[in-house]
Amino acid sequence: MRNIVFSLPALFLVFSSCGSPPDDSLPRLKELYSDAFVIGTAMNRSQIYGRDTASIELIETHFNTITPENITKWQHIQPEPGVFNFEPADLFVEFGERNDMFMVGHTLVWHSQTPAWVFQDEYGNLPDRETLIERMRDHIHTVVGRYKGRIHGWDVVNEALNEDGTLRESVWYQVIGPEYLVKAFNFAREADPEAELYYNDYNLEDPVKRAGAVKLVKYLQENGAPVTGIGTQSHLHLTTPPVTEIEKTITDFAALGIDVMVTELEIDVLPYPSGYFQGIDRALIDQEEEGINPFTDKLPDEVQEELAERYREVFEVYLKHRDVITRVTFWGVNDLNTWKNNYPVRGRTNHPLLFDREWQPKPAFYEVAGIAREVIPE
Repeated sequence: MRNIVFSLPALFLVFSSCGSPPDDSLPRLKELYSDAFVIGTAMNRSQIYGRDTASIELIETHFNTITPENITKWQHIQPEPGVFNFEPADLFVEFGERNDMFMVGHTLVWHSQTPAWVFQDEYGNLPDRETLIERMRDHIHTVVGRYKGRIHGWDVVNEALNEDGTLRESVWYQVIGPEYLVKAFNFAREADPEAELYYNDYNLEDPVKRAGAVKLVKYLQENGAPVTGIGTQSHLHLTTPPVTEIEKTITDFAALGIDVMVTELEIDVLPYPSGYFQGIDRALIDQEEEGINPFTDKLPDEVQEELAERYREVFEVYLKHRDVITRVTFWGVNDLNTWKNNYPVRGRTNHPLLFDREWQPKPAFYEVAGIAREVIPE
């Protein structure tokens, strides 16, 4: 028997805001890009619960697709066997429906942010194959089934690849084998026959890892898995990857006959720590190097210009391929709440998004708006 936590009535929500209201004279990104692709953002718990009203106003003004940062990951939505916490996800879906938004669920099967019990038997050892398959089936059927016809797309499998393009030896892989990928997509299709179903990963601009992702999608297709799209997370930097590889990522995936989505976009402006490479698996590094956190007060004008130009060249590529790109999602609303403040180095002050810490548009915002006006016919 499942214990299910339902939404609290709206009157119990606490609303607060420290930011200035959005400027009504600003161009609305969702309108500028309406003939190209949907454009959106991730939402954190504070936004989903209605507390961060300044961010909520920006979301409602500029975006027409939303993805929850964490609340539909396994450890949050099913922390214990048979126990489901649907309250945050219910609120997320209600917000999206009120605003007529395309909603994405993130994520169903992942090696990370999955409770330990999923990967253990009663003695603390790995579960047998059928037990793990049944846990996967039950989780996907319950979660996807609850939001059938409401959440429109799901990141079914997240980050299944190593940096060399081989399959990560997660517990899913160790116990079930590569078939776990196919089963996850089939279970999701059983739960919602109409939902879009995606494979999602990072650092796919790297040719070696990208080749592995192409191989993975072909494996899914050859084995009858209903994969409809691939998400390239696109955690970019001011200087890397080259825009040529960003474009090649899009065209290589489009050649597979599936939709291509940019799912977790931001552009990091801070220096990489020594020895770090972008594919390192979610390691956190403490601040020890001199100069590793240079922009604690504000972003200098020259770096603002670099960031704006970088966003412009990236969106030029997205717009060039708007026939195959269906969605672009930023991984956060503004610089205050970006995960990049704590990754890969804890406690830094990063500035990777279109809106600053006061919820005000940066030069990058105007470049993203401007390139749409230049490229998309009226």
